[in-house]
Amino acid sequence: MEDLKKKLQAEIATLEYELRNELPKEILRARAHGDLSENAEYHAAKERQRYVDARLAQLKSRLREFSMVDMSKIPHDRVGLGSKVVLLDLQKDVKISYKLVTSEEADVAKGFISTSSPIGRGLIGKKVGDEIKIPVPGGFKEVEILELTTIHEQAD
Repeated sequence: MEDLKKKLQAEIATLEYELRNELPKEILRARAHGDLSENAEYHAAKERQRYVDARLAQLKSRLREFSMVDMSKIPHDRVGLGSKVVLLDLQKDVKISYKLVTSEEADVAKGFISTSSPIGRGLIGKKVGDEIKIPVPGGFKEVEILELTTIHEQAD
């Protein structure tokens, strides 16, 4: 979670620098070319300025949300944010490992699934031994939780 906060803060700093230093210079340069109604450079710079401003608001909001995550409310014996789980796919008889992360960190290829994904939502609050039928596109996935390591038990 701390790595994600640092990543968000770094992106915020980069975008704030662009918004306050680089974009005003680009807009001034483009204005110097004359007629603004047909000035593509000016319109592109203004469009980028609007995008950067909106992205900054989104990132700052997300950072505030992370700052309010109460680690004491994440269960010690059930699946929650940061949990690593080993599941048995009951239909295919294969083991699958996942780590439940925020949507920004999700990377299915690495086994990082979002707590807001169908599988993530289906696992939240469950414990070892639970059999779960999770709605997924095209039907249901039936799994059993074999192992659970919560965020509280992890050294990383």
